[in-house]
Amino acid sequence: MAQFTLPTKITLNIVTPERNVVCEVIDEVVLPGTLGYLGALPGHTPLLTSLKIGEIKYRVGSQWRYLCVSWGFVEILPDRVTVLADVAEPAEEIDVERAREAKASAEKRLKNPDAEFLQEQIALEQALIRLQVAAKAARTPS
Repeated sequence: MAQFTLPTKITLNIVTPERNVVCEVIDEVVLPGTLGYLGALPGHTPLLTSLKIGEIKYRVGSQWRYLCVSWGFVEILPDRVTVLADVAEPAEEIDVERAREAKASAEKRLKNPDAEFLQEQIALEQALIRLQVAAKAARTPS
């Protein structure tokens, strides 16, 4: 009888239509699934789910790294997590001033009764997540 051993690490791949954002061996990852945040450790049961706007955080040793993500899908396997995202932006690449401007602009447009409410709400949520992720990275020592 073959003996099965659980993996001790996960290979994380985060890909957008433009580029491969992350390809790294990690210890754990937390993702924004459409039904709520979910975590994956080595040996996780296979799972396929969609993603919403939110934060991806992953740990290598004791160091956490952060990204903002908008829409996509994730496949979780015992030794691998693959994220196919419309948008994924590592914290260190976030232009905080641009995110602040996008937040203010979305808030202003939401006050207009003729605004496309859902579209503006999404823009606001994306800006807020970008600011949240950038702030976490700024507090995390390298």
